[in-house]
Amino acid sequence: MGKVSIRTEIPGPRAREWQQRREAAVIKAFSPLAPIIIEHATGATVTDVDGNTFIDFTGGIGCLNVGHTPPEVVEAVIEQTRKFLHTDFTVIPYAPFIELAERLSQLTPIRGARKAVFFNSGAEAVENSIKIARYATGKKAVIAFEGAFHGRTLLAMSLTSKIKPYKQKFGPFAPEVYRIPYANCYRCPYGLEYPSCGVHCAQQLERAFVTMVDPQDTAAVIVEPVQGEGGFVVPPPGFLPRIREITRKYGILLIADEVQTGFGRTGKMFAVENWGVEPDLVTVAKSIAAGLPLSGVVGRKEIMDAPDDGTIGGTFVGNPVACAAALKVLDVIENQHLLERSQRLGEYVKGRFAEMQKRLPLIGDVRGIGGMVAMELVKDRQSKEPATAETGRILARALGRGLILLKAGTYGNVIRVLAPLVTSEEELSEGLDILEGVITELS
Repeated sequence: MGKVSIRTEIPGPRAREWQQRREAAVIKAFSPLAPIIIEHATGATVTDVDGNTFIDFTGGIGCLNVGHTPPEVVEAVIEQTRKFLHTDFTVIPYAPFIELAERLSQLTPIRGARKAVFFNSGAEAVENSIKIARYATGKKAVIAFEGAFHGRTLLAMSLTSKIKPYKQKFGPFAPEVYRIPYANCYRCPYGLEYPSCGVHCAQQLERAFVTMVDPQDTAAVIVEPVQGEGGFVVPPPGFLPRIREITRKYGILLIADEVQTGFGRTGKMFAVENWGVEPDLVTVAKSIAAGLPLSGVVGRKEIMDAPDDGTIGGTFVGNPVACAAALKVLDVIENQHLLERSQRLGEYVKGRFAEMQKRLPLIGDVRGIGGMVAMELVKDRQSKEPATAETGRILARALGRGLILLKAGTYGNVIRVLAPLVTSEEELSEGLDILEGVITELS
């Protein structure tokens, strides 16, 4: 017996009533991917107000690596809410904040003394990592990459690459942000092939110091080890190590944005570990607290301690309830061996995608690392023309059959899998059967 149970049309009658209320009360920009209203969820399944049960491959856009409502985390949250809800750590400190800083500092792949600080959202973590880097170095410029997504606040949005919908009509943007190509081997901007290219895209960082910005004025390079919104782009083996080598050569800090890739998504606690790269600062969020709003920056002690008292902070940052949840998330990842499970999940999904690719010409590329897997859809494999409209239709049809999916990529033609790492093989198989059936029909 499968987990999917569709009892009504999608959306159902109760969901349509709620959607009418949503349209009257909530801004249009908050248009939902799935036009349903959730009633409850557990693990990798979601049940709506009409009694329809779906398999969730979105995981709250990567926030639910430990699944929906994990009992251990729920209990930790309840216990903390009985004690206190808020003080502002800089007014009255509390133990969960300190304990989480200790544990994350030990887990982060940075040698030597480390420290951490916590915020609310991924964008806040990114903005504060830049603030810390600028304060520590006395420099202003920041280099990001094409295809990057770092958030929607002013500086984070300036670092983000995609114009529509994230930046259109929201300028002017923050100054001193520069951009170079990312190592997207499927769509190489130089028309080269790895490894004969000699990691040409990484070498563009040094070229940027001639054509764009003085390295003596550059505080940091910020990079997603695997691009998320950019289309789950996994760089070739030599890319990140070369970027690290160049930043060290010029005394520039390297910030690893692990907001989506962290906490086991790629089969390692942090994605940079897959390449043996040691950043100076790491930003974390999303799956840190099983969906509660929490983010952070972890980094080398001398960098983290550079800003003066009061220069970094915020009223709600590092909320005690979210910190308590995050501590339990770390327990769940360890006790349930979710790093190994992420690798197995990814191997299974990638294998299924590869089999589909052999007979479905709509699938142009299959890529991923650990449990972070995607397929890129194209109208023609030779021209690689993006199948953007087809991707939207696939997501809509899959939803009607009980599978909730996300798209990504510069052209919105990538189907990405962010299924909770606790998803069973039976649930994975059922969800992938739905996806394969829909693509087969459209092909």
